[in-house]
Amino acid sequence: MASTLLIGSCEPFSGKSAVVLGLARLLGRQGVKVLFGKPLATTLQNPADAAGDRGGAVIDADVRFVGQTLGLADSQLIPSLQVLAPETAHARLLASDVGPGPGFDALREQLAAAPEGVALLEAAGSLHEGLLYGLSLVQLAEGLDAPVVLVHPWNDSCSIDSLLAAKAQLGHRLAGVVLNAVTPEEVPLLRTEVVPAIERLGLAVLGVMPRSPLLRSVTVEELARRLDAQVLCCRDRLDLLVETLSIGAMNVNSAMEFFRRRRNMAVVTGADRTDIQLAALEASTQCLILTGAGDPLTQLLNRAEELEVPLLKVEHDTLTTVEVIEKAFGHVRLHEAVKATYAVRLVEEHCDFSPLLTQLQLPAIAG
Repeated sequence: MASTLLIGSCEPFSGKSAVVLGLARLLGRQGVKVLFGKPLATTLQNPADAAGDRGGAVIDADVRFVGQTLGLADSQLIPSLQVLAPETAHARLLASDVGPGPGFDALREQLAAAPEGVALLEAAGSLHEGLLYGLSLVQLAEGLDAPVVLVHPWNDSCSIDSLLAAKAQLGHRLAGVVLNAVTPEEVPLLRTEVVPAIERLGLAVLGVMPRSPLLRSVTVEELARRLDAQVLCCRDRLDLLVETLSIGAMNVNSAMEFFRRRRNMAVVTGADRTDIQLAALEASTQCLILTGAGDPLTQLLNRAEELEVPLLKVEHDTLTTVEVIEKAFGHVRLHEAVKATYAVRLVEEHCDFSPLLTQLQLPAIAG
């Protein structure tokens, strides 16, 4: 029988998939068979997923990505029981249906029949998300009698409130927490002073992971989609990752100095600011986003093509464009191979799952 472990969070985009990838990779290296699934699907990118392309099975896009990254067989991917979407929520609300349905019993049977190993189940984005489907984190933990690891972004000591609320609801099933997105300079102090204080409150801290610009980054393609932008050139380079945002609204000399200090930028500037645009192309710019009326000069298009920097043209004003981009950082799925590789490394370097593996009656991970 496989052990079951839930990976949850108090708020969305806390880093659950990164921890799943890192933990699963470590377990695999120890020869432990890993199964993975999301009982409540949240991202269905392929039409076949919604229809069920494996005998009615619904496979979340996050599950597919993790499976492909880890080389898991189809039999190791656990289908979702429900799909979190406005349409399904509306139907369940009108029907006053808040139970998990017969699929939950089938999931329990599947886990009970699974060979030895670990079934990692990623819960919804918060403690309460999924209540309408009977599949919130607390309901899953109780229904499956499974321990929970919480991944939680740490801003300051006020961040403990959410963890204490989770402990009150999960009780003894809360096996530990991973503090994520910590300001790198604060990691040593957090480990020496704050972590012991947290553990005195009955919360086992399994890791302290620093904030990563790479893991918070967003592809140019995703920005183009969110901005409904016109791609003027370099469509084959939309997989570039944007880590920072710069606004080209200054004089060109100041802009060049500012751009030199930034890396992997998206630069937003007016369509009429050719001087700023050309300066941005000579820096660490992943894409140039033009706002306002007017078309770019041929000189700019040619230079962008030469340097392979995508140019995007948007109908929004600069302020709206910036707001859309800022909301994207840290709020996208971990679906790029380079991010997955880095996530595994972060977990290896900053987490210690030995106490958790002892609870799951698994051998400790060798160093």
